[in-house]
Amino acid sequence: MVSEPSPWTPWGPPPDAAFIAQAGAWIGQAETAFTDLVWRGYAQLRTMEARFDTRDLERSITEQITAAIDDEVPGEAPYYVQHSPFERETMLAPPAQPPAYDLAFVMRADPRIMWPVEAKILITPKALADYVADVVDQFLTCRYAPFSPSGAMLGYLLSGAPEDTLANIAKRLGVRYTETTPLDTERPHRSAWHARTVPADKAYPSPFRCHHLILGFHGLSRASAAASI
Repeated sequence: MVSEPSPWTPWGPPPDAAFIAQAGAWIGQAETAFTDLVWRGYAQLRTMEARFDTRDLERSITEQITAAIDDEVPGEAPYYVQHSPFERETMLAPPAQPPAYDLAFVMRADPRIMWPVEAKILITPKALADYVADVVDQFLTCRYAPFSPSGAMLGYLLSGAPEDTLANIAKRLGVRYTETTPLDTERPHRSAWHARTVPADKAYPSPFRCHHLILGFHGLSRASAAASI
């Protein structure tokens, strides 16, 4: 009996410099579309008057905003948006679990190529410890976005002014934003370039452009531990 060839194949050789350059070119073409889709998804949530589970507020918002972004992605787009995809390029040896992004735009032709987006609850414009840690410890070490020359952070702001938040982020990260004025007065959004620590045996892109998008969720608050029992 002759067995039929399997329709399933593993990934090919490890990504080389040419693969990473191609990934960067694709992301560069789509980067503006990605940030626009995030804002359009957020606008849809506002129109829907969405409700969130305050016991797990960050994940609850992220799940719903990912679904709203998905509604906005054109059917012919060469990418899709996914909640919590895994980054297997930088995972440790099995049985370790790979890192997972809050959401990412994923290339249909090769799902290893992703534009990652991380999100953090910001109780006030100064409550930035976890937000800054994600940039410094994840993106700038290449643990996140190893194939991408850019990515994004979403700040789910519960109180205070978005522009104050952006100013505080720049101060904490020690950067100057690429944009001297808002990209859009209705969209609190800036970006900055960072040098990354690239492993000696890798060709991951550096510098890295980090987008900072501040989405207002004023009036929400995390449920207290006592209230969750």
